[in-house]
Amino acid sequence: MTEFSDYYELPRNADEHTTLLSFLAWQRATFERKCAGLNDEQLRARSAPPSTLSLLGLTRHLADVERGWLRRTLGGDEVADRFGTEQDPDADFNGVDSADVGEAFAAWRAEREHGDTVIAAHQLDDTVRQRTGREVSMRWILTHLVEEYSRHNGHADLLRERIDGATGY
Repeated sequence: MTEFSDYYELPRNADEHTTLLSFLAWQRATFERKCAGLNDEQLRARSAPPSTLSLLGLTRHLADVERGWLRRTLGGDEVADRFGTEQDPDADFNGVDSADVGEAFAAWRAEREHGDTVIAAHQLDDTVRQRTGREVSMRWILTHLVEEYSRHNGHADLLRERIDGATGY
């Protein structure tokens, strides 16, 4: 696990590329911290009915987010989501009751690692086409990933506080 302190002091005067990658790394580390030390049952705990939101669901969702934006869109790989399906696009959240926790976290870490390799092969101004046909730059994708993690880290914060009272960043 990445040490949170490695990302606590984000660069305040770095170039855009370094700043974006630092914020993404910090958001990833924050999510990992929110899940640290919890058992499988706690990771599966839902927020509040009727929501299917859980830390395990968020882990599976973030694996698909990384896979979709970095592997499929930026990298050009023809891959399906790991957890969501055409029949159940929310399977990442819906399927946690019987999901393998170790597999979900391994998938998330593998997608992050693969994503970092894809990022390293591109420049911020490089553009690609989404499945919708819209053109996006790597800059936009990285900004979107920071936004996605930020939003879900807020969810994770509330879930973690509900599970065991832990708060903070």
